[in-house]
Amino acid sequence: VQLQESGPGPVKPSQTLSLTCTVSGDSITTTNYWWMWIRQPPGKGLEWIGYITSSGSTNYSPSLKSRTSISRDTSKNQFTLQLSSVTPEDTAVYYCAFYYSNYVNSWGQGTQVTVSS
Repeated sequence: VQLQESGPGPVKPSQTLSLTCTVSGDSITTTNYWWMWIRQPPGKGLEWIGYITSSGSTNYSPSLKSRTSISRDTSKNQFTLQLSSVTPEDTAVYYCAFYYSNYVNSWGQGTQVTVSS
């Protein structure tokens, strides 16, 4: 499975960040596959944002839940992250990832998102 993130690059404070992950090599509806978003702020560790399952259920980090939405387009084999009301603290490299059988099987290359006025 290969994943590729795409997104806007620079984002202004208070705007909504939107990133899309395009999946190839398998269907995002394959049973028991989870599709994740993870980020790494500069100088910090990885932070899990949330995931969407093969059936469309979602789960989010409690610290980001109020601002996060993950959805999918099965016709395009893509899933999307929306993070609202962004601040400079949301500046990070954002990754999409494929989780199956209790571990992350593959990652996208990551995309830098900078929140700045």
